[in-house]
Amino acid sequence: MANVVPVEPYTGEWYPGFKPEFLAAPYIIDGTGPFTKEDEDKFWFLDFHWSRGLTPLAAFAWGQDGYCWGTQHAAEALPLPPGRGITSRFAGTHLYGSALPEPDPRQVGARAQRLGTNLPRFLATYRQTWEAGRDELEATWDHFHGLDLTAVPTGDLPVLLTQARRYHQRSMEIHFGVMYPLLVNFLGFYGACAEMGIDTADIGKFLQGEDTKIMETDRGLAALASAAKRAGLRQVFEDNSGNDIRTALSAHGGSASQWLTDFDDFLQVYGHRQEATCDVGVPSWIEDNTIPLDMIKSFVLQEEDHDFAAAVRNALAERDDAIDTARSGLTKEEQAVFDAGLSSNQEANFPWWQDDHNYYIDLKVMIPLRRVAQELASRVGADGRDDMLYLFWPEVQAVAAGSPYQGELKSLVKDRRQYFDHWGALRGSMPKVLGTVPDTVEDPVLIEIFGLNPASIRAVQNPNAAEETVLNGVAAAKGVATGTARVLQSSDDMHRLEPGSILVCESTSPSWTAAFGKIAGAACDGGGMLSHAAIVGREYGVPTVTAIGIATLAIKDGDEVEVDGTNGRVTILKRAADLAGTEQ
Repeated sequence: MANVVPVEPYTGEWYPGFKPEFLAAPYIIDGTGPFTKEDEDKFWFLDFHWSRGLTPLAAFAWGQDGYCWGTQHAAEALPLPPGRGITSRFAGTHLYGSALPEPDPRQVGARAQRLGTNLPRFLATYRQTWEAGRDELEATWDHFHGLDLTAVPTGDLPVLLTQARRYHQRSMEIHFGVMYPLLVNFLGFYGACAEMGIDTADIGKFLQGEDTKIMETDRGLAALASAAKRAGLRQVFEDNSGNDIRTALSAHGGSASQWLTDFDDFLQVYGHRQEATCDVGVPSWIEDNTIPLDMIKSFVLQEEDHDFAAAVRNALAERDDAIDTARSGLTKEEQAVFDAGLSSNQEANFPWWQDDHNYYIDLKVMIPLRRVAQELASRVGADGRDDMLYLFWPEVQAVAAGSPYQGELKSLVKDRRQYFDHWGALRGSMPKVLGTVPDTVEDPVLIEIFGLNPASIRAVQNPNAAEETVLNGVAAAKGVATGTARVLQSSDDMHRLEPGSILVCESTSPSWTAAFGKIAGAACDGGGMLSHAAIVGREYGVPTVTAIGIATLAIKDGDEVEVDGTNGRVTILKRAADLAGTEQ
């Protein structure tokens, strides 16, 4: 009998003043919205990408344009034989996703035939397809980046809002239109390797070692850190955090002034980046220097500079050794199958694309919409620059077109801010799954990106999960490490990581990458073999276990933890409370 986690506690009134028509927008199979009782017959998973929660404008943009347009559009176009993409619902400000299965066996067969025709065509032109999509998005970015919004007539703001939203919609079409066929190709290779007896824990290694724009950014941060140490600025970084570092450097003068100039030059290239996936509610690095300065601080406080070149050499050597080991155990016929699959996946390399695309899509496509919304806020006398982010899309459009903001809407924004803060504080207690929970799922995105496998699904249903001391997950990056756990809700808390810490979180995104230069290991609730944490863990040589399901619930901040990334196991060696008692 299927286990049912009730959705009823999360039904009822949503954001104050919400009306169902506020979410009216195109979708392919199913649209987004707050939970209703009827949703209980589906399986819903808590999406780790937005641990802060989503404001009304962000909820509309991602819940509708991301999931209910982007994934469904791509799943139908490829198509995915057993699935039609992902839909979404909201519990408070927190987004849950659910795969949309194709229930008709005849349709599954017909879709499989279409896939057999379409996938080879995609793979033959993958590089050109991705680069054309990337260049299209970059051209739109350049258009927005070149605008002086303060000089734009107020009457032009409705058009700019529509263009900015369309930029995000188009990015989702490109994103999932590339992601799904890459993932299907990888899974075909994965299945062939498993059938030939190759250790599946090694398959991700076959594709590692490729440079990405995210790694390029991290090298730039590390270079700035080295320059700061050479300029004698270590103490300034050690004594301050976030934007206080900038204030202290400005007051310091001398070599700090030149360093800040170099830092600002770096931001002009790499600072158009937010620390959440396509979230209009989050500032860019240029708008708020906190995260890049804290990331640089992480490098500054290391006794020895992280050797990026050595890490790449090690990743490539590990890759080549894993490939040689796998081939050595195969027959000639099997080697031919392996070589063909490997060549296809090296050319259309999902792990490389998974990190590289973040630079062009996930981390910056919401910045234009954010900037236009902030400009609108200044034109209508809002109390804060971010007030428009607490309006739904039709409300923002109406204000831009001249409808009054003062009065009812302004009051709603205050109420919605309180609602957002209230639900944000509840993140740690939100159920990892809701609705009718299956034994397993078939959607490849849920398995390989979100880490929803049978073991992780069982783990989150364990009523004694908080007391568990041995946790199992996906062996994402090999090695064993022991250290003090730091349980973080988002990258905002990354400054709490010390050298040798064990990072414990829901999952990671590119904003966490620099942390892998100093942590000893990582344990994540979600994420499969192709998640960001798995990819970066392998690149940095940091033992990593993903898809644990209950890491942030079972592990307490300050626990002494062992991460066995070779066998996919995390062991709590000593509880923080016991360690505190020993020290007294």
